[in-house]
Amino acid sequence: MDESALHIVMVGHVDHGKSTVIGRLLYSTGALPAGTIDKVKRIAKETGKPFEYAYLLDAFEEEQKQGITIDTTRLQFKTDKRDYIIIDAPGHQEFLKNMISGASNAEAAFLIVDAARGVEEQTKRHAYILKLLGIRQIYVLINKMDLVDYQEAQFNKVQQHVQDFLQTLGLTAVSYLPLSAYYGENLLENSPKMPWYTGKSFIETLDSAKAHKTSEQRPLRLPIQDVFKFDDQRIIAGRIEAGTLNVGDDITIYPSGRQTKVTGFAQWPQDEHLQSHQAGESVGLLLEDEFFNQRGEIITKTAENSQPVVDTVIQTNLFWMGEQPLVPGKTYKLKIATQQVTARVLKILKVTDAGDLKARQNNDQVRLNDVAEVVFQTEQPLVYDFFNDQHVTGRFVLVDGYDVTGGGTITERYQGERELEGAVFNDGQQQYQLSLFDNYYLNGDHIETEATEGQYALTDELPLTGTSYHYPTRFNIILPRQNRVISVDHGRFIKVVSLEEQLTPDVPLINSIGAKVKLDPQRPLKAFLAEQETLNDKTKTAFYQKWLDFSAYHQVMIKEI
Repeated sequence: MDESALHIVMVGHVDHGKSTVIGRLLYSTGALPAGTIDKVKRIAKETGKPFEYAYLLDAFEEEQKQGITIDTTRLQFKTDKRDYIIIDAPGHQEFLKNMISGASNAEAAFLIVDAARGVEEQTKRHAYILKLLGIRQIYVLINKMDLVDYQEAQFNKVQQHVQDFLQTLGLTAVSYLPLSAYYGENLLENSPKMPWYTGKSFIETLDSAKAHKTSEQRPLRLPIQDVFKFDDQRIIAGRIEAGTLNVGDDITIYPSGRQTKVTGFAQWPQDEHLQSHQAGESVGLLLEDEFFNQRGEIITKTAENSQPVVDTVIQTNLFWMGEQPLVPGKTYKLKIATQQVTARVLKILKVTDAGDLKARQNNDQVRLNDVAEVVFQTEQPLVYDFFNDQHVTGRFVLVDGYDVTGGGTITERYQGERELEGAVFNDGQQQYQLSLFDNYYLNGDHIETEATEGQYALTDELPLTGTSYHYPTRFNIILPRQNRVISVDHGRFIKVVSLEEQLTPDVPLINSIGAKVKLDPQRPLKAFLAEQETLNDKTKTAFYQKWLDFSAYHQVMIKEI
């Protein structure tokens, strides 16, 4: 995205004048190719039709198709202050796909409303889409004021109706402008036909809109891509997606929250004078502390106020591209930056047909090309930002098998009720969801899992014996991704400590599903964590066979039919 230009989007009900507004804007700012207006006027005369500024938009897009500009979905113009790009697309479906997937990002929106007809059905749908996209800088253009004789009373009436509806969506417009795009009234300067209006003209309003921060100006986000070891040095590799990073910076690594300091950048040949990197550059970090980092973790600057969200429940705005519908309970691979987690569809809040913007009556599934608000539950904590704050960590893709089936953005945090599954350990500061008390049964030719749910606070007694499992009264549960260890003693939940704290060597160590970690003097915990750091799909099977013993405390029971 061209970060020097302000990206805007214009929406409005059919016949409320969106094309006329854009056409007049392109004409008045000199953005049209030479001869375009004469060509359109000639065609209008030959066909016996009155000249319309809306025709200029069609002519401009036709010129674009012939190669005069590059992208038919980006209309470009400039004022004395800066450049602008209008994000547009032929049809709602393509527009929503680009916007919801994060391929395009509007910094401000202009909602166009007919002064005579007021708020109509598509006005409401477009306003909802703006909410869905997370666009909060919204301006309302009350157009066609010439049809109501430029009356202040009618302007105030329509403004109140729009304002009342936006409030139901939790939206507030920055300002409301009376406009007659066809006659150019209040476009470049205030119109003498509306002396009662003392606000800014359309162009002045455009120039007052606030631009998003550039990638370099945003807080640091560095997703870890890999961890390498050379000559006893651990090098953290990744690409800086936002912000800058300097030698000496204090950093925080999420989701664990571990903190350390950057001592240098690894490169060949070594350049001691290189002390800083910025957004868009790939780096190899040398850190003060030897943590066991892994792919998918997110590095931030400790001193910066804007830190990411860490959660196992996320509310998303999703554009669905899968041939099979998305339904509650189905699991997918969810990817954000270099993170990949298993995510289950917790609930579908709302479904909209991208073709006509109509809300579907039933929210039981999301079909091909639908737009939806969907809540996911992830198996491991996920690190994310809101899309308007951080683009790379605010958008995601869904993968089913080997196919990308959906994509979208995150614009708000889920505030609804949560379904806490499995064993939930709560130390008063954080909750940890585990599956170590589940029972397993052989049913014919497949294994079934019987989930056991329960919530446990500090000192609570734990169900150490189930139908298919039996644990000792003393053990530790290791959670590498969260950098935590849960301590169990005398059959009770005792405490949660960091992974760096000393573990009692003679106490059994298990993972979150109850498999025993096979440690001995030749295979210490440090080696286990080091191999887990570089775990991938190809090495998983060998890793599990080497390090985990599921049968130590579990057996698979035969299910009676």
